[in-house]
Amino acid sequence: MLTLKVDSVQLAFNGRKILRDVYLHCTQGEVIGLLGRNGSGKSSLLKIIFGTLTPSYKYVSIDDIFICKGYHKNRIAYLPQHNYLPNGIRIMELAKILIDQKFWNIFSNLSIYKDHFHKKPEQLSGGELRQLEMLMILYSKSDFILLDEPFTHVTPVQADYFKEIIKTVSKTKGIIVTDHQYNNVLDVSDKIVLLNDGYTKHIKHVDELITYHYLSGLN
Repeated sequence: MLTLKVDSVQLAFNGRKILRDVYLHCTQGEVIGLLGRNGSGKSSLLKIIFGTLTPSYKYVSIDDIFICKGYHKNRIAYLPQHNYLPNGIRIMELAKILIDQKFWNIFSNLSIYKDHFHKKPEQLSGGELRQLEMLMILYSKSDFILLDEPFTHVTPVQADYFKEIIKTVSKTKGIIVTDHQYNNVLDVSDKIVLLNDGYTKHIKHVDELITYHYLSGLN
């Protein structure tokens, strides 16, 4: 199993330190839940790991081999909060590029793909496009997957559906997921990492989320 390590990440904007000394690791076969308050740097950290944001310092490796750009050679896939599929290209052509062949039969038989494979991204509704983008990331060729707010713009039923897929896909991939809907993150994660004051806190028990003032109380 491959292991993704992220170490000593430092990031500042306009003199304000966002990430001070971040460390986390994720091995294929597990889901890491990344939590933190608004502005704590969760999305920035995922972009740094993926390679689209340059910090003051970072060390990102897969099996101790330094990775400068996570997206290079499809090592890491990233679901951003915004839509990422390019307009003007049919869904079926994009799927042929992105989807891992071992998942092709599963993906190509999904109703949302069969209903829209002949269309272009701009022809889909926002909800339809978000579902397809999520599924294309989960069934992609990448060894590791970064999910930024995957549950925010979908219905509760769809969120439960995606959680089951995340658990299944994580048997062969490493996944890091962050979302303000923390209960969904807790449901699907094997380990929890909290971003707090620029540092990572590796949570051993959910009550620690209260200790670090992420939650005022648990439901």
